[in-house]
Amino acid sequence: MGRALTSLVAVLGATLSLSSLAVAGKGRRADVPIPDPASHVNLFIGTTSSGHAFPGVTLPHGMVKVGMDTDSPDNHAGYDSNPSFSATGFSQLHDDGTGGSVPLSLWKIWPFALCGDDNRFEVCACDINSRKVPRKILADGSPDDAAEPGYFASNLSTNIHVELTATRRAALHRYTFPSSATIPRLVVDITNDGQQSNSLPIVHIEPDTGRVTGGATFAASFGPGVYRAYTCVDFKGDGFDLGKPSEYGTYLGNSPIRGLVDGIQEYTGYRSELGALLGFNQNGNGETKIYVRVGVSFISTAQACSNAEAEIPTFDFDGTRTAARNTWNELLGRMQVETDNVDDDTVELFYSSLYRTHISPADYSGENPLWNSDEPYYDSFYCNWDTFRTLYPLMSLHDPENFARIVRGMINIQQHEGWLPECRGATAQQWIQGGSDGDPILGEFFVKFADEAASLGVSADALYKALLADAEDQPPNWDLQGRQANAWKQYGYIPQDIIEAGGANTKQVSRALEYAFGDFAVSQVAKAMNNSADGEKYAKRAGNFVNVWNPNMTVTGSESIFQGMVQPRFVNGSFGFTDPKHCSPNDNSGENCFLFNTNFDGFYESSPIVYSQFVPQDTAKLIELQGGADKFVSRLDFIFDQNYFDSTDEPSQQIPFMYHYANKPGHSTQRSRQVLAEHFSTATNGLPGNDDSGAMASYVVFFLAGLYPVPATKQYLLSSPFFPQISFFNPAFNSTTTIVARNFAGNPSGGTGGTVFVQNVTIDGHPAKSNCFLDWDVFQRGATVELTLTDDIEVTCGDGADALPPSLSTGGFD
Repeated sequence: MGRALTSLVAVLGATLSLSSLAVAGKGRRADVPIPDPASHVNLFIGTTSSGHAFPGVTLPHGMVKVGMDTDSPDNHAGYDSNPSFSATGFSQLHDDGTGGSVPLSLWKIWPFALCGDDNRFEVCACDINSRKVPRKILADGSPDDAAEPGYFASNLSTNIHVELTATRRAALHRYTFPSSATIPRLVVDITNDGQQSNSLPIVHIEPDTGRVTGGATFAASFGPGVYRAYTCVDFKGDGFDLGKPSEYGTYLGNSPIRGLVDGIQEYTGYRSELGALLGFNQNGNGETKIYVRVGVSFISTAQACSNAEAEIPTFDFDGTRTAARNTWNELLGRMQVETDNVDDDTVELFYSSLYRTHISPADYSGENPLWNSDEPYYDSFYCNWDTFRTLYPLMSLHDPENFARIVRGMINIQQHEGWLPECRGATAQQWIQGGSDGDPILGEFFVKFADEAASLGVSADALYKALLADAEDQPPNWDLQGRQANAWKQYGYIPQDIIEAGGANTKQVSRALEYAFGDFAVSQVAKAMNNSADGEKYAKRAGNFVNVWNPNMTVTGSESIFQGMVQPRFVNGSFGFTDPKHCSPNDNSGENCFLFNTNFDGFYESSPIVYSQFVPQDTAKLIELQGGADKFVSRLDFIFDQNYFDSTDEPSQQIPFMYHYANKPGHSTQRSRQVLAEHFSTATNGLPGNDDSGAMASYVVFFLAGLYPVPATKQYLLSSPFFPQISFFNPAFNSTTTIVARNFAGNPSGGTGGTVFVQNVTIDGHPAKSNCFLDWDVFQRGATVELTLTDDIEVTCGDGADALPPSLSTGGFD
């Protein structure tokens, strides 16, 4: 898409200062076969068909995400690559891959080449529906848009060329107007967020400089709250003195008023559009290029201005673009892959997915209006239910510094609000999807980095107190934070017929399973802190998943295949009934599977069949409940063969790798490869659903790397990578771990068969205890892991007592 625009793969001076060293290990970087991984990032993957991926410009976890907005009904990240949709503005704040209502999309800038037949200020159609125009279309039918890490560009049908780049809290636009634009004009849209939910907007124009400041209050996109945000916009000529604006005024609705410098709406129910319109002198030498610098803040307009002035002081577009690309290259370059006998699309899918894992959550440090603190503040947790499974275990492998800052920010939120954040956007609490899924995120960090926590700025005591608050204290509203802790502690499950003030009587089964896993995370942190009593207490509570297991439940028409399933349970101990097809791809009932109070079936966004597999802490016990390894494998096969596996939904993510626990890792390898082949690609519709704030992206990275994490543990399940070699550099240890696939013969089309099954594993030349998982110390110390591949799908985990991946009931995780 958009390849007619130039510089898509320009290095821009971004060559990394990485030493090409031949050996992996302590204090050494791996060979760097890809010095410019940004050139392999395709930002348009998932930008149509409800992928909601953000293709604009941001830094890793940057607050500003500047990009194009379109009039698509599917514009949750602003953009839609479907060329039938018109551009409506270029706004500074977005989220990536979300559902719910359209988030953010604030402070749209819009260029006019002409206004009406007579080109008068007063007839400029400033409102969002009147001003929008199509993009230019390329010969292949795609819009003339281009993107790479640190840069986005588009050619509008008005012959205006738009370019964008960004720092953490500011954006820089460059608009190239055609010579026919005798009065280049720019709109600063104050009121149009993604939901058009504004209230109490204000705008001010400084006539001598053209500076526009403004702010408004907006609705949260996935919860009941509101937030207020501010902007500061400055203008500068590229190659000429722009001077003060030749004309200016605020507009209300579709009526610009020349010379009016202030605009305000005082009525909260009023939704007319408000903003500023400015005209400037033409360059006089053909095209006119105007820079627009936009600062944003959740504190004040003054802070929005200071953010822009500090981060982009000289309007240096090319320097800002290069710095952004350099930042991305350093981060992406911590994972290196060999590409011999690997198709370009696979490399592109890998680095594009790795890129999207670093968009959310966003670093709002210094922009928290709720309390004063020197700790980092992160936002756009949208939501932990999506990301705890794979995103943070991926950060453990290569980005511990940002992970530590996120954890510090989460702890600080707990210290001020009482519980860890769950789903959060633009400083507002949003609806919890599952359990208290911040717990396994903090558990993931501390289990991996207990010895490094202090040097990374994380207080072990504060982290543990935050976990205990979630585990023990019931909040006023467990729909927004924390757990329904009292019932959980009293019954060991959430009874379907108990009504308590403080939250919706829904999702009892899926929440119980996640509460159990959250308690497992607490137990692992307690053990790492040498608190054996709490370790034992919370490990026991982690086994409460058995309390929602109904051994007499069967799948209609398939009694010979399996029996037993998680189901709702009442206070008296009897079980309720939820159809196993409920919330699955086979559910044609139209019943509600989501957050609303009308969901009385006990499950969120996935079926009882899928949730019956969610016990990462004790899969061995799950196999026992399901009648043994053979029946467990039959159940997994049933899930895939009968269309219960849902690639769009996070509870299904671990299922392809669960064959490992039944000593059939080759089946995990084949299923995981089939999932990628069937559901993910480098196309604009290459995601099977929303990217979910990088949840799907991190899932894809792990599958391509031949790994799958067990969060809050020291284990990564092991398969074969899609590359002959892949390496992970971890700055916390200054070490590189390299996985080498011997006998690599490429990746079979469709994911079936091939020389891809792991027959043998050595670590630094010594036989590994298992062919099915790697312990964390392999990544701590830096090592070379060699896999011997075969075409025999019936490989096993090995012969030793410790060959199978750990489970609580078999003495694992101690």
